[in-house]
Amino acid sequence: MTGENAVRHVQHLAQQIRQEGRKYEYDCIIGVSGGVDSTYVAYRVKTLGLRPLAVHLDNGWNSELAVRNIQHVLDKLHIDLYTHVIDWDEFRDLQLAFLKASTPDAEVPTDHAIAALLSRIARRHGVRYVLSGVNVRTESHLPRAWSTGHLDWKYIRGVHRRFGTKKLSTFPRQNLYQMAWNYGRIKWIDILNYLDYSKRDAMNTLTQELGWKYYGGKHYESIYTRFYQGYYLPEKFGFDKRKSHLSSLICAGEITREQAMRELETTTYPSDLQRQDCEYVMKKFGLSPAEFEAIMTAPPKRFDDYPSYSKDPTFRLMRYVYRRLRTLRSARGAPTIVQTELAASM
Repeated sequence: MTGENAVRHVQHLAQQIRQEGRKYEYDCIIGVSGGVDSTYVAYRVKTLGLRPLAVHLDNGWNSELAVRNIQHVLDKLHIDLYTHVIDWDEFRDLQLAFLKASTPDAEVPTDHAIAALLSRIARRHGVRYVLSGVNVRTESHLPRAWSTGHLDWKYIRGVHRRFGTKKLSTFPRQNLYQMAWNYGRIKWIDILNYLDYSKRDAMNTLTQELGWKYYGGKHYESIYTRFYQGYYLPEKFGFDKRKSHLSSLICAGEITREQAMRELETTTYPSDLQRQDCEYVMKKFGLSPAEFEAIMTAPPKRFDDYPSYSKDPTFRLMRYVYRRLRTLRSARGAPTIVQTELAASM
C-alpha cells in the first residue's frame, strides 16, 4: 500500500493504537537490533506520536557498532529499552546443534527467540500491538529452501534433541498452541509496508537526524549473522543472500539490475574479516579447526529432513483457516495487516 491510502491507513492505525493503549505505560512494542529497518521503525513510531517500548535480544553476538546505534538512537528518541540477555550456555548448544544439523537455517534460533520474546513482553505490559521492521521492499524474494522454520518450535526442538546436549530451560520459545493463542490477542504489523519505505532514504534520515552509523551489509549488525550470510551460506551451500536482498531492491525501484550485478561481482565481505569471523566463531563455540571443518564439509540437509509442524494435521488446518481469512479480508477491500508470527511459518 502506497500513496494517500497508505497515509490514511497509518494515521488511522496510530490513532487506534494510541486509543487502545491509553491506560498503559506503553501502547506498542518494537524490536531493535541496531540495523536500519528496526531503527527506522523506532524513528517513525515516535513521529506518529506513539509510546513504544523497545525490546532487544542480546544473543551474545552483537557488534559494538550495533550496541552504540541502539543506545544512541533510543536516547535521542526518548524511548525506553528492555534488553533480554539470553543464557549463553543454552544458546551456544542450540546454535551448534543447527550447525551440526547441516541445514541452511543456522539463524532460526535467534529469529524464533526474538518473536517469542516480543510476544512475551507485549503480554506482560498489556500491549496489543507489535510493530516490526519486516518489509516487502527489501525482503520479498527469499527462496524457501534457503531458510525455513523460524517459528516452528517442533523443528527447532527436533534438531536440538538430535544434536544438542543441554536442556533448554530459559530459551524464549512458543509452540503451535501458544502461537495460536497469541494470534487473537497480539497484532503484528509490518508498518514499513505502509510508509512508502525507501531503504536509501531511511539510511540518510537516520544518519543525518540521529547520528546512526551503517554497519556494512544487511543484518551485518550481528557478527554471527555476518559470518552466517557472508561465509557459511556461500561456502557450504552456495547460497548468496545478497541475491535475495538485491532482487527485492530492484523490484522496489531502488537500484537497477546492472547495479546489483556489479555488487555480486564483489566478495560478500572482505576476506581478512571473514578469516577473523571464522576464528572468532570457533573460539566462541569452543570448536577446534578440525571440528569446524567437519561442519563445513558435512553433506547439506534440508528443513524437510527433520520433524516439523508442517507435517502436523492441526497446523495444516490452522494454515488453511488463516489463509482463507486473509483472502476474505482482501476481497472486502480491507487493508491486510500481516501477522508476522503465522505468516512467517506458513
